[in-house]
Amino acid sequence: LLNINVGGKLFQIAYKVLAQYPITRLGKLALYTDPVKKLQLCDDYLVQKNEYFFDRDPSIFHYIFHFYRSGVLWVMDEMCPSNFVEEIEYWGIHLKYSQRCCRILFEEKQDELSEYLKIEKELEAELEPLESGTQFDGKFLGQFRKMVWNLIENPYSSVPAKIIAVMSSFFVLISIVGMTLSTVEEMKNKTGKMWMEQMEMICAIFFTSEYLMRLISSSSFKNFLRAAFNAIDLVAILPFYIQILFENLDDGDMQYHEELHKVENVSKLGKVLKLIKLMRIFRILKLARHSTGLRAFSFTMRQCYQQVCCLLLFIAMGVFTFSALIHSVEHDVPGTDFTSIPCAWWWAAVSLSTVGYGDTVPDTILGRMVAFVCISFGIILNGMPISILYNKFSDYYAKLKAHEMSQ
Repeated sequence: LLNINVGGKLFQIAYKVLAQYPITRLGKLALYTDPVKKLQLCDDYLVQKNEYFFDRDPSIFHYIFHFYRSGVLWVMDEMCPSNFVEEIEYWGIHLKYSQRCCRILFEEKQDELSEYLKIEKELEAELEPLESGTQFDGKFLGQFRKMVWNLIENPYSSVPAKIIAVMSSFFVLISIVGMTLSTVEEMKNKTGKMWMEQMEMICAIFFTSEYLMRLISSSSFKNFLRAAFNAIDLVAILPFYIQILFENLDDGDMQYHEELHKVENVSKLGKVLKLIKLMRIFRILKLARHSTGLRAFSFTMRQCYQQVCCLLLFIAMGVFTFSALIHSVEHDVPGTDFTSIPCAWWWAAVSLSTVGYGDTVPDTILGRMVAFVCISFGIILNGMPISILYNKFSDYYAKLKAHEMSQ
C-alpha cells in the first residue's frame, strides 16, 4: 500500500490500483523507482512513517481517492468549479472519467461562473474612470490637470466637484426644456425667441467649458476621443456652433440673407438647420454620466443584445407572416386598406405590439380570425423577454450601486 498524507489526512491505496492510471500524479508515484523523481511529485516525504505528503485540499481528495477505487470521478453540486478543476488538474485526472450527467451539469456550472465573473469585471470597468490620478505624475502641468480631472470626473472628491456634477445635470434639463418650449406657438414671438436664444447660448457655453476641461485633464488625446461619453458631449455642443455657422454664411450680402429667411422652411438649408436643432435632444444622454439607472439600462442592453435581436427577428417574422395572411383574405373586399402585403405591414406591426390604433381593421370574419391570432401571438411574444430583461436590469442596477458605494 502507498501511504499518502493529504493536508493532514492519511489515505492508503494499493500500488497495483494506482498503476492502472500511469499518466496521473499518483500513478507516476507508484511506478517510479527513482527516489528523486518521486520527491519531485510530492511536497514532502516522511521517512519514519513512509508517507508522501501533499499540501492540497483533503476534502476534494476524497473524490480523487474514490476515483482510484471505483474508476468513476464523482462531481458534487456544492463544490466550486474553479477549485475542483484546479485540484483534478494537479492530480492529473481528466474530467472525462466522470459520469456524463455529472459532467454536463458541471460544465454548465462552469459556464455560469465564467459568465458571472465576466459580467462582474465589465460592471467594475463601467464605473472605473478612463483616467486615474496617478497618470498625471511627471507630466506637463500634472498637478493642475489632476485637479481639473478630479473636479470634472470625480464628483465625490470635493464639494466643488459635486456642485459641478449637479450643475451639469441642471443645464442638460434646462437645455431640453428650452428646446421643447421653442416649438410652442406662444413662444415663437420676438421676446420668446430672444429668451430661448440666450438660454441656449448659456447652456452651450457651459457644455463647451466642461468639454474643454475634460480635454485638458485627459492624459491621452486618443483615448479621450474614443470614449463614448466624450463623443456624447461633443454631439451635445456641435449643433449650436453649426447652427451659428449656417445662419451667418454671408452676413455681408443682406439681400441674400433676406431671401434665405423667406425660403428657410422649404429650402434644403432650412431642413438642415431643423435637423441640427433636433440633434440637441442628444444632450439628455449626458445624464447617463451621473445616472446609475441609465448606465444599468445601457449595460443591460449590451448584455442582452442576443435576446433583443431574437425578439426583433420574431417580430419581423410575425409582421411578414400575418401581413401576407390578412392580405390574402381581405384583398377582394371593396375599399379595403389591405391592397398589398406592404400596405398590411403597418397593421401587422400595430397588432403584434397590441397597441391597436384602429386606423386599419379587417372587415371579413376570416380576417378578424387572422387578427385574433396575430394579437394573441403578439401578447405571447411581448411577454417572453420582459421578465428576463427586468431581472437582469434590477440585478445590474443593484451591483452598480454596490460598486459605487464601495468606491
